[in-house]
Amino acid sequence: MKSSGPSPVITIAEQPGCLLVKFHGIQVAASARALILLEANYPPVYYVPREDIDEKYYARTDHTSYCPYKGDASYFSLQVPGHESANAVWSYEDPKVSVEQIRGYLAFYPDQVKFELLDAEV
Repeated sequence: MKSSGPSPVITIAEQPGCLLVKFHGIQVAASARALILLEANYPPVYYVPREDIDEKYYARTDHTSYCPYKGDASYFSLQVPGHESANAVWSYEDPKVSVEQIRGYLAFYPDQVKFELLDAEV
């Protein structure tokens, strides 16, 4: 029997400052409470609290995925006038206990949005 191996080390930390998320120049989220998740050799992933997104730009899709370390992910498309990106945003609405911090947060594919970090004092 093949072993799936040990779980990757996942760390979650508060992102200092204010994180702005823009889609085709339109701000779709802004948060001074963003988290940054680091997992194995993957690039860092920003997670933004649901309360800090502008919901008018998000549409839930039927797409789902599963991560053995984080759980089931639900997806959202981003929609602004003239542009749409299917499944550009995801959320672990019932994450595994080891990553409970990301409950109620959404993450973004970095090739679909632009991130801007502002100092905490701004």
